[in-house]
Amino acid sequence: MFGIGMPELIIIFVIALIIIGPKKLPDLARALGKGLAEFRRATDQLKANLDMDDVEDELKGVQEDFADSVSGLLDVSETEEETKPKDPVTSETSEEESSR
Repeated sequence: MFGIGMPELIIIFVIALIIIGPKKLPDLARALGKGLAEFRRATDQLKANLDMDDVEDELKGVQEDFADSVSGLLDVSETEEETKPKDPVTSETSEEESSR
């Protein structure tokens, strides 16, 4: 974990037992455990929120790219229709049908 092995943990426990005493040590350990659990829960929740923000940002970027692509395709198809030469046979028949 932090380079602390079993002998170091035993020494820390014995020193805590001598300083705090056997009556208050379980209460202190319980409070320390609850504090660590709450800290871990808060950090997990923060990580989850950050991951969701990243996903939302990525989705917004993809949505904007898709909208740009679609609008670009529409612009290209409109310019192709405008620049396409008209077929004289088709335009004559359409003019005759419109005059009727």
